[in-house]
Amino acid sequence: MKYSRILFLLLVFPLFSASTAHKFYVSITKIEYVKEKKSLQIITKIFTDDIEDALQQRYDSSISLDTKKETEAVDEDVKKYLLQKISIKVNGKPVQLDYIGKEYDVDMLVAYLEVTNVPDLKSLEIDNKILIEMFPEQQNIIHLKTPTSRKSLILDKDEPSGKLKFN
Repeated sequence: MKYSRILFLLLVFPLFSASTAHKFYVSITKIEYVKEKKSLQIITKIFTDDIEDALQQRYDSSISLDTKKETEAVDEDVKKYLLQKISIKVNGKPVQLDYIGKEYDVDMLVAYLEVTNVPDLKSLEIDNKILIEMFPEQQNIIHLKTPTSRKSLILDKDEPSGKLKFN
C-alpha cells in the first residue's frame, strides 16, 4: 500500500507541476545616478528569447541573438528598439539616452545606456514599454540608486510610466 502511494505521487506530481508552470515576462532596469560624473548609468536586462521575438516581429524575421548568426545590424536593431521603448525625463525635462552597447549573460540580453549632463537629480520620470506590445503580462521593473537613496517602480501595460522624486 505504501509503495503504491509513492508510485502514484511520483507519476501524478509531474503532471500537476507541469500544468501550473507558466512563463513570466519581466525586464529589470537599474539606473544609477553618479553625481561626480553628472550621469545616469543604465543597465537593462531582458530575456534573450523575448527580445529576439520582438525584434523578429518588428524588423526582420531572421534575427538571431547570441548565436554565430548574429550580424552587426542586430546591434542597431537592439539600439533602435530600446531607444523607442524607453524615455526619461530628468527634473521634468526630456533627456537623450545614449546606447553604449550590449552583451549576453546566460539567457539575458544586458544593454547599457547612459544619460550625460545631469548636474542634479530632483525627479526622474521613466516610460518603459519594453515588450509590452508582445506580452500583455510584461512587467518592467525599475531600480534607481542615488548617492543617498534607492527607489523602485514596477511598470506594466496599464501603467507604463512612473515618477520618482528626491529631496
